[in-house]
Amino acid sequence: MTPVSSETGEAAETDGLRRPLTTTAVAPGERGATRIADRVVAKVAGQAAREALGALPADAEPPYATVVVHHDLARIRMHLELDYPCDIGARCREVRHHVVERVVALVGMEVSEVAIQVERLHPAQAHGVAQGRTR
Repeated sequence: MTPVSSETGEAAETDGLRRPLTTTAVAPGERGATRIADRVVAKVAGQAAREALGALPADAEPPYATVVVHHDLARIRMHLELDYPCDIGARCREVRHHVVERVVALVGMEVSEVAIQVERLHPAQAHGVAQGRTR
């Protein structure tokens, strides 16, 4: 005797344990959820900041992020080291925009805030420029 699926009325396959395999549609809200760890979002944000900054000064630490995720909404704090002189506000804006764009695209999570903390400024070492205090 072949088992019959209750949904289609057709013969159902068995998995070797003599019980019918049925395919039932499960509502999206009942399927479960995927939780992405804060540290994963932090790594994505750090990589996005590196992409936005391009080449870093030789002795600079790479950018890194600390992240707090609450109900699929991320709050990100970026820690950067920048060349100086530069337009610090514009560089931070570029990083902020790129971090939000990449986190949304790669993680599928909304970003409520990206706070930028500039840890250190690295003065440009131009050839032929006298070393000393930069004003």
